[in-house]
Amino acid sequence: MLDIKFIRENKDIVAAGAKKKRIEVDLDRLVELDDKRRELQASIDGKRAEQNNASIAITGEKDPAKKKEIIARMQELKETLRLEEESMQELLKEWRSLMVQVPNVPDISVPEGESDADNKEVRQWGDIPKFDFPVKSHSELLLMHDMADYERGAKVAGFRGYFLKNDGARLSWALERFVIERFMNRDGFTPMIVPSLVRREPFVGTGYLPQSEEDLYKTQDGDYLAGTAEVAAMGYHMDETLEKKDLPLKFFAFSPCFRREAGSHGKDTKGIFRIHEFLKFEQVVLCEANHEESVKYHEELTANAEALLQELKLPYHVVINCGADLGLGQVKKYDIEAWMPSEEKYRETHSSSYFHDFQTRRLNIRYRDGETLRYVHSLNNTALATPRIVTQIVENYQNKDGSITVPEVLRGYVGKDTIGKSN
Repeated sequence: MLDIKFIRENKDIVAAGAKKKRIEVDLDRLVELDDKRRELQASIDGKRAEQNNASIAITGEKDPAKKKEIIARMQELKETLRLEEESMQELLKEWRSLMVQVPNVPDISVPEGESDADNKEVRQWGDIPKFDFPVKSHSELLLMHDMADYERGAKVAGFRGYFLKNDGARLSWALERFVIERFMNRDGFTPMIVPSLVRREPFVGTGYLPQSEEDLYKTQDGDYLAGTAEVAAMGYHMDETLEKKDLPLKFFAFSPCFRREAGSHGKDTKGIFRIHEFLKFEQVVLCEANHEESVKYHEELTANAEALLQELKLPYHVVINCGADLGLGQVKKYDIEAWMPSEEKYRETHSSSYFHDFQTRRLNIRYRDGETLRYVHSLNNTALATPRIVTQIVENYQNKDGSITVPEVLRGYVGKDTIGKSN
């Protein structure tokens, strides 16, 4: 959430940012409501002060007639104040509703664009494999080697349900162990297993609500199932004041994740690339309220994710997301996409974002900087999402006879060099 003072003083900048993100919000109405809020608050404060003065006057008044007159005025004042406070509550409902719809202002380096098709490539790594045989999709390869079962997955869990089995399960577990070992003691990251079932407040705080409610699973009790460990990790210090000396705080957070994929009807219906239930390790950072610090950690988190792909020897590229492909709170975002041979294009494996104080204002996470309280800056980036990355591994490492070479860094965990027998 942006500061209302910033919105009022920089309405043109905020409006331009919303336009770049293709997000509609009525800033004129928000400022109009804020004017009324300020005026009404001043009136309420004046009447409360008048009440206090009248109470003091009654206590010191000796004349019964004058005391009765003051009490009568107080009764009128009390009723007027009650009506104004009720008006304030009604006004604040609309004011707060508009405030949480105002998007963060994207960085100047964010390109214009209408969709993810307009994201701009920043760099590439690795050589795209050239096969001298017809390439099989991950869906075919997993079935061929009895690594997955989609039919029984759909029978048990519905559309996009799946079972991973045999070497499919081993490969997924190997990836988890691999990423845990790489991150457990890296650069002061605190490892955490975080809740998947989360109250509404952290979702609103991180910006997933109210805009993305259709993509979330909601329980009967009003809680939600998280689609990323970021939500719970960001809620960890909600309503707390930190000390500057303790920053940055870095979390390596894990949770099962759930997404309805509401806007993806007809996309990636085969295999395990786009599914409703998966596992995710997330990097989350809280740092000082400084743009240069945010940029520094953004590049660091992105480099961490790239290093993992490099160790897996998966060819990838990094793109900077255009305005329309940014979320409500993101200032800047990189997507890291690994090569998918069956589709002859890159597909997303990691997403790296920074938010300035957009999330922490909503979550009320501050730090003490001398005599001043400031809102920390927040960042996040995927460390690993599985089983999605299994799709790129099996496709890039497939052989002519249909076997799959296990990436070197995973062989100790999988217990073999090749999945499927070579001729």
